[in-house]
Amino acid sequence: MVLKKKSTLLIMAFLIGLFVYACGKEKSITGESLLKNIEEVYSTEETKSAEEELAEQWEKGYGLPVDEQEEKEAENDCESMMKLLFEIYNGADKETSSNVILNDETILEMQKKLMETECPIATVMTYSNMENYERVDSFLEDCMAGNGGSVVMYKIHDDGGLGRMKFIFKGTDMYVVSARSVWNEEGKSVMSYISYTRIKEWKYTDKGWFCYELCVPEPPEVSEIMDGSFLIRIKPMTEEQHEMSERCVRRLGYQGNNILCSNWDSNHMEELDYNGMYEYLYVMKYQKPFEPEDYQEGIPKAEFESLIMEYLPVTAEQIREYAVFDEKKQNYAWERIGCFSYAPTFFGTSLPEVMDINENEDGTITLTVDAVCDMVICDDAVITHELTVRFADDGSFQYLRNNILNDGIQDIPSYQYRIRKEQLRVKK
Repeated sequence: MVLKKKSTLLIMAFLIGLFVYACGKEKSITGESLLKNIEEVYSTEETKSAEEELAEQWEKGYGLPVDEQEEKEAENDCESMMKLLFEIYNGADKETSSNVILNDETILEMQKKLMETECPIATVMTYSNMENYERVDSFLEDCMAGNGGSVVMYKIHDDGGLGRMKFIFKGTDMYVVSARSVWNEEGKSVMSYISYTRIKEWKYTDKGWFCYELCVPEPPEVSEIMDGSFLIRIKPMTEEQHEMSERCVRRLGYQGNNILCSNWDSNHMEELDYNGMYEYLYVMKYQKPFEPEDYQEGIPKAEFESLIMEYLPVTAEQIREYAVFDEKKQNYAWERIGCFSYAPTFFGTSLPEVMDINENEDGTITLTVDAVCDMVICDDAVITHELTVRFADDGSFQYLRNNILNDGIQDIPSYQYRIRKEQLRVKK
């Protein structure tokens, strides 16, 4: 289309030149001046096209041009911060893997070092608090009041690299300049990317979660739906909330077992997925990964029942009745989560977070837990449930009941059991 338009202009200019020359009314138009006129027309058309493309890009809100000053500021900030982390990174145990994954202790040491800058510093660690969070909290409170401004926060990644996010609020729209600095093979810091994006929607919750959704490419521009949802905890958890979250709910989650996403108590335990929960309780007790290769023929009766009874108020007879048990082999069926046994859901990726802790008169403790989902639905409390536990003097504990509040069970997908008794009969 552009080529056709340019050809038309060329022909018109040429004819005008011939006409002027033939009439003798004006000075001849030389080939040089003719081309100059055509170039000016081309330039005008190309500029117009570039301006239209830029306007369309701003309308889309992603892949926006980064201001030169903003880019330089991001590069300088990241370089300064990475210099502060060099000695810690250089001395850290990186093993021999090409993909460096630092341990929690090293990441926390890095966070402590960057705290000295008084900048807001977060990490990718589960349940970790943002240090120097007050600036971000104040910025978001101002934004909710309609006041413009900006704030910079950093996030330490588990490879030792650093993310820098500058949030800019212009009274109506919010934007973020995101940059990432990493370590190269020579141990020097380099910028891996920088982007400028408009935030489609955002909110700052009472719990202190900053929830936002970035503008991203959408069909038909792309064939698959892209998720631009993010959650960042701004206000810190208390030490007790952190401890109880790590100890009682983190390793259970909402995927592969239904201890936290169903209603049950000591008198109604038949709907729990015992075959599914085993591997999660195994990790809690032994503090090491569950090895599926060790249980290809099923889980021996004694091992299975002993572990389940340690964490739940249920008898061996009840377990054999409720779970998928092979009388002949005297073992319990186990099956790895896969495409034929589990349909992924956004809710399943949620992180359980203890928000309140109450001691009951009978010596038990009831934990109020929120399911925090940072994918698509971007919700800091998809469901809220009360989980009651009893601690023993040696530090061990049992789950006694779970109650999903406000009829929230209606708002989440039905639980999918990994294996049923009917499946076992078919296999036989």
